[in-house]
Amino acid sequence: MSDNSNLPAISKQVTELVLAGSLSHAEQAFAEAAEQHGDLAVVEVLNNIPPHVTALHMAGFDGGKLSLATLLVPPKAWAQSLAYLAATWPDDLIEDDPERIAESLFAHIHGVVFGTEDEERRNELLQEASATDWGCTAFAILFSMAPKEVLELAGEIISKGPYITGQTTSDNDVVPLALALAKASEDGWDRALFELFPDFRHSADLADAEFSDDPDEEPSFLQRSTKELLYRLRKQVPSTRSTAAKAGSRRSMGTGIFN
Repeated sequence: MSDNSNLPAISKQVTELVLAGSLSHAEQAFAEAAEQHGDLAVVEVLNNIPPHVTALHMAGFDGGKLSLATLLVPPKAWAQSLAYLAATWPDDLIEDDPERIAESLFAHIHGVVFGTEDEERRNELLQEASATDWGCTAFAILFSMAPKEVLELAGEIISKGPYITGQTTSDNDVVPLALALAKASEDGWDRALFELFPDFRHSADLADAEFSDDPDEEPSFLQRSTKELLYRLRKQVPSTRSTAAKAGSRRSMGTGIFN
């Protein structure tokens, strides 16, 4: 990047465009900044704009829509922005079609995490996101779409540890993301499980859990629904007056599985 003197102006421009709803123009501003100053300029802009603005912009893109922000967002900035995604969801959609929101959230998170072949960046993204309460809730929302597969994966992690393959009886797309989280952050994986299955105080308990194939059968243990988790994330949306991400306060349930 040859000159960073224009970055404050670019940050202001992007912020105003996003808040005005002009996401395509904001994306164009990112592209022009990258062309004139290099990708690091986009990284710096994303580091400097408020996280709720990043959330608004990135909410308009998913795995099927390419965005420079998706590819270049710094891990910490992305983790902070996750706190505000729930503010973009209509109340009636949470109530009437929570699975649709969960699928959109999955497309977003999957697109950011697997939008890079850089394993170090991927791990940093997962570590930063799962270090926050809202990040763990977001992952739990994704896991709620495939609870049986998540239980199977948890059991395999417990039994095989670092030799985990991630194989389950299903090829659900949530499994690779869950496995990536477990490998990147043991604590984040455990806390996301605890969000989905609050009865469990230690992930080893999952090894003996059973999950019925009958969707009408009540689970034998407490499991939060997708809708309940969406509302939990909505309650975790911070005031835009405070944009600093707060590390999670929940206690760790670490098991040393990858030591």
